[in-house]
Amino acid sequence: MKIIGFVFVLITIFSCNRAAKKGGVQETRTSGTTELLVDESFARILDRQIEVFRSDYPNAKVTTVLGNENKILPDFLNGKVKMMVLSRMLKPEEERYYKQKQIAIFTDRFAIDGIALITNSANIDTNITVNDVFNVLKGNATNNKKLVFDNAYSSTIRYFIDSAKVKELPKTGVYTLQSNNDVIKYIAENKDYIGVVGVNWLLENNDDILTYLPKIKVMGVKNVAGKKGGDAYYKPTQNNLIKGIYPFLRNVYIINAEGRDGLGTGFANWLTSPRGQLIVLKSGLGPHKMVSRDFNIRNTN
Repeated sequence: MKIIGFVFVLITIFSCNRAAKKGGVQETRTSGTTELLVDESFARILDRQIEVFRSDYPNAKVTTVLGNENKILPDFLNGKVKMMVLSRMLKPEEERYYKQKQIAIFTDRFAIDGIALITNSANIDTNITVNDVFNVLKGNATNNKKLVFDNAYSSTIRYFIDSAKVKELPKTGVYTLQSNNDVIKYIAENKDYIGVVGVNWLLENNDDILTYLPKIKVMGVKNVAGKKGGDAYYKPTQNNLIKGIYPFLRNVYIINAEGRDGLGTGFANWLTSPRGQLIVLKSGLGPHKMVSRDFNIRNTN
């Protein structure tokens, strides 16, 4: 009986090994393949995270599908892709598919991004108030200010529509292009407009816009009186993002509805781990939580 039991164990192990080889790398929290929908505003944040994650775990493959918020959201809501990076949490009605399937959705913030307002470097006036911006969005601008966004369906323009509490944009004063790079180039070449771009886009090495960066300035923004950041004009520096005093802040979330304890869960956890948060800190954005520094003090006497 002992011999029969031993043979049975060997057969089981051999079968498992064959299945693993046949199906490729076994999926765990640190190996396998997972797909991630990414709001293109945060593409550069994710590039570095994935690069380091894969250097730590060579058997892990995280592929990304980029697009504006309106483009990528349907693929998540119908279950085609079950992980997503977005600048907002899901609304209750958007969770319907997963509730019907009884699949839990886990949402974790891993970074704090700022939305920068930029102007041509030749302009003397480099400050603006939140009310000035909202008045443009409401079609009530009295100072001839004009806003230029990346595209009509981006999370950036949705953020401002929500913040200004407007149902539709005015016919004049607000314009959209195709990408963040287009906005930066346009502002570098036109003095009468204010560009709206994610801070992370300005901080990353982007060869397409390097020659345009000296021709733009980041504006200081003053919040509504009585609110945090309403006492002075603040720029979207990392310190101001962390303190929460720059008015136009947005959280960056990873939303996981894979329904299993696999690579997606591992990567989501890694983003909020000390190593993942350190990468956010080095990128110039605000981390979800500050990384503590431990010092190893040795007695050399």
